[in-house]
Amino acid sequence: MENPTKCVRVFADKGQICDCVEKIKDAEPVFDRLAQVLNLAGNANRLKIIYLLRQESNLCVCDLSDILSMTIPAVSQHLRKLKDAQLIQARKVGQTVFYSLRTESTGILHSMLEHLETVQTAPFLAA
Repeated sequence: MENPTKCVRVFADKGQICDCVEKIKDAEPVFDRLAQVLNLAGNANRLKIIYLLRQESNLCVCDLSDILSMTIPAVSQHLRKLKDAQLIQARKVGQTVFYSLRTESTGILHSMLEHLETVQTAPFLAA
Protein backbone atom coordinates (compact mmCIF):
# COMPACT_ATOMS: atom_id res chain seq x y z
CA MET A 1 0.00 0.00 0.00
CA GLU A 2 1.29 3.47 -0.92
CA ASN A 3 2.04 6.07 1.70
CA PRO A 4 -0.47 8.91 1.01
CA THR A 5 1.76 11.47 2.78
CA LYS A 6 4.73 10.82 0.53
CA CYS A 7 5.37 13.55 -2.03
CA VAL A 8 5.67 12.23 -5.60
CA ARG A 9 6.80 15.36 -7.45
CA VAL A 10 9.67 14.89 -9.83
CA PHE A 11 11.11 18.38 -9.65
CA ALA A 12 10.93 20.94 -6.84
CA ASP A 13 11.05 24.53 -8.07
CA LYS A 14 13.35 25.84 -5.34
CA GLY A 15 13.02 29.40 -6.64
CA GLN A 16 9.23 29.26 -6.37
CA ILE A 17 9.42 27.73 -2.91
CA CYS A 18 11.84 30.42 -1.68
CA ASP A 19 9.66 33.17 -3.19
CA CYS A 20 6.57 31.78 -1.49
CA VAL A 21 8.36 31.45 1.85
CA GLU A 22 9.39 35.13 1.59
CA LYS A 23 5.86 36.22 0.62
CA ILE A 24 4.41 34.39 3.61
CA LYS A 25 7.04 35.85 5.93
CA ASP A 26 6.40 39.39 4.62
CA ALA A 27 2.63 39.00 4.97
CA GLU A 28 2.73 37.39 8.43
CA PRO A 29 1.46 40.50 10.29
CA VAL A 30 -1.45 40.76 7.86
CA PHE A 31 -2.36 37.11 8.36
CA ASP A 32 -2.18 37.53 12.13
CA ARG A 33 -4.42 40.62 12.05
CA LEU A 34 -6.94 39.03 9.71
CA ALA A 35 -7.05 35.89 11.86
CA GLN A 36 -7.70 38.06 14.92
CA VAL A 37 -10.55 39.90 13.16
CA LEU A 38 -12.08 36.70 11.82
CA ASN A 39 -11.84 35.10 15.26
CA LEU A 40 -13.70 38.05 16.81
CA ALA A 41 -16.23 38.21 13.98
CA GLY A 42 -16.74 34.45 14.26
CA ASN A 43 -19.01 35.15 17.21
CA ALA A 44 -22.52 35.91 15.93
CA ASN A 45 -23.20 38.61 18.52
CA ARG A 46 -19.96 40.46 17.78
CA LEU A 47 -20.64 40.17 14.06
CA LYS A 48 -24.08 41.70 14.65
CA ILE A 49 -22.50 44.54 16.63
CA ILE A 50 -19.99 45.21 13.85
CA TYR A 51 -22.80 45.14 11.30
CA LEU A 52 -24.93 47.55 13.33
CA LEU A 53 -22.06 49.96 13.89
CA ARG A 54 -21.37 49.98 10.16
CA GLN A 55 -25.03 50.71 9.42
CA GLU A 56 -25.70 53.25 12.17
CA SER A 57 -22.23 54.71 12.81
CA ASN A 58 -22.80 55.53 16.51
CA LEU A 59 -24.65 53.40 19.05
CA CYS A 60 -24.42 53.23 22.82
CA VAL A 61 -24.40 50.03 24.86
CA CYS A 62 -28.08 50.54 25.78
CA ASP A 63 -29.05 50.83 22.11
CA LEU A 64 -27.18 47.64 21.29
CA SER A 65 -28.69 45.90 24.32
CA ASP A 66 -32.22 46.78 23.17
CA ILE A 67 -31.60 45.90 19.52
CA LEU A 68 -29.94 42.56 20.27
CA SER A 69 -32.13 41.65 23.27
CA MET A 70 -29.03 41.10 25.36
CA THR A 71 -28.07 42.31 28.80
CA ILE A 72 -25.92 45.41 29.06
CA PRO A 73 -23.06 43.45 30.71
CA ALA A 74 -23.10 40.92 27.85
CA VAL A 75 -22.99 43.66 25.21
CA SER A 76 -20.26 45.47 27.16
CA GLN A 77 -18.14 42.32 27.17
CA HIS A 78 -18.37 42.06 23.38
CA LEU A 79 -17.63 45.77 22.97
CA ARG A 80 -14.57 45.44 25.19
CA LYS A 81 -13.18 42.64 23.01
CA LEU A 82 -13.80 44.62 19.84
CA LYS A 83 -12.24 47.72 21.38
CA ASP A 84 -9.20 45.79 22.65
CA ALA A 85 -8.70 44.55 19.07
CA GLN A 86 -8.87 48.18 17.91
CA LEU A 87 -11.86 47.51 15.65
CA ILE A 88 -14.14 50.01 17.38
CA GLN A 89 -13.72 53.28 19.24
CA ALA A 90 -15.61 54.93 22.05
CA ARG A 91 -16.67 58.56 22.30
CA LYS A 92 -18.14 59.92 25.51
CA VAL A 93 -20.92 62.52 25.33
CA GLY A 94 -21.96 63.52 28.82
CA GLN A 95 -22.45 60.22 30.63
CA THR A 96 -23.21 58.24 27.49
CA VAL A 97 -20.50 56.35 25.59
CA PHE A 98 -21.10 55.94 21.86
CA TYR A 99 -19.32 53.26 19.87
CA SER A 100 -18.35 53.33 16.22
CA LEU A 101 -16.08 51.44 13.86
CA ARG A 102 -12.54 52.77 13.73
CA THR A 103 -11.66 54.25 10.37
CA GLU A 104 -8.60 51.98 10.20
CA SER A 105 -10.71 48.87 10.70
CA THR A 106 -13.40 49.58 8.12
CA GLY A 107 -11.19 48.31 5.30
CA ILE A 108 -10.59 44.95 6.91
CA LEU A 109 -14.29 44.59 7.77
CA HIS A 110 -15.71 45.99 4.51
CA SER A 111 -15.39 42.83 2.41
CA MET A 112 -16.80 40.65 5.16
CA LEU A 113 -19.81 42.92 5.72
CA GLU A 114 -20.35 43.40 2.00
CA HIS A 115 -20.51 39.60 1.63
CA LEU A 116 -23.00 39.45 4.50
CA GLU A 117 -25.24 41.98 2.75
CA THR A 118 -24.97 40.07 -0.55
CA VAL A 119 -25.92 36.79 1.14
CA GLN A 120 -28.78 38.53 2.92
CA THR A 121 -30.43 39.44 -0.40
CA ALA A 122 -29.75 36.11 -2.13
CA PRO A 123 -32.89 34.41 -3.48
CA PHE A 124 -32.21 31.10 -1.69
CA LEU A 125 -32.59 32.83 1.69
CA ALA A 126 -36.03 34.18 0.84
CA ALA A 127 -37.60 30.71 0.73
